[in-house]
Amino acid sequence: MLHIGCHLSSSKGFAAMGRQALALEADTFQFFTRNPRGSRAKELDAADAQALRTLLAEHAFAPIVAHAPYTLNLCGAEEKNRLFARETMADDLSRLEHLPGQYYNFHPGSHVGQGTERGIALIAQGLNAILKPGQTTTVLLETMAGKGSEVGGRFEELREILDRAALGEKLGICLDTCHVWDGGYDLAGDLDGVLTEFDRVIGLSRLKAVHLNDSKYPLGSRKDRHARIGEGAIGLAALTRVVRHPALRGLPFCLETPNELPGYAAEIALMRRQAE
Repeated sequence: MLHIGCHLSSSKGFAAMGRQALALEADTFQFFTRNPRGSRAKELDAADAQALRTLLAEHAFAPIVAHAPYTLNLCGAEEKNRLFARETMADDLSRLEHLPGQYYNFHPGSHVGQGTERGIALIAQGLNAILKPGQTTTVLLETMAGKGSEVGGRFEELREILDRAALGEKLGICLDTCHVWDGGYDLAGDLDGVLTEFDRVIGLSRLKAVHLNDSKYPLGSRKDRHARIGEGAIGLAALTRVVRHPALRGLPFCLETPNELPGYAAEIALMRRQAE
């Protein structure tokens, strides 16, 4: 069975997201932990979180994915920015213990001229300051397109971060199809080869979730512009092979395509049909 959903607004609370997912015929979803461009999080409603936990269990949802704000940068050049990222992520992880056993996805960061190696070291240091042995949330490093000074555009960079983390068992990877395509990994022409390379460098056991997106740009463009499924350079046939691939079946797939809810409902239904 394909586990698929989309990014949902958290503005009406936890349980409302679960009900919206059911209405879309989704069995997973993604949401921002707080304003994606800011730092303020709403006061947590423990009863609302419990209501979502009950709904997820009753409807056999796959793990859901909480997404960190885009503004966080664990490898920023200024210490105050790195500290802000650490504090925000630590607060998010504390709050997510009200929804135990889920995923917390973040963009590794941009080294802003310090160099990739320095960026990797700072990200690992930040994670070592945040991760706790007793946490139930798995933190996911997202594969990136490699634009600008982004860290994580190559599988080897993500592997280095994982290797330097003291609590590596609390970490995994979220593969974004648009990002890896834009980063030069040919999902359309050689999906098996890309996954073999991922397994060789990182290990498929570390892959926990997939962002299912088409791309507005050609292979290797390093642009990071998502397109609706079948309307981009990757194409429906290739993304169908992704959701059908035996190495990926069972993972939660989250759509981040430029859609409103009716568009997401259509894409969820489309990919369920394609996965059969």
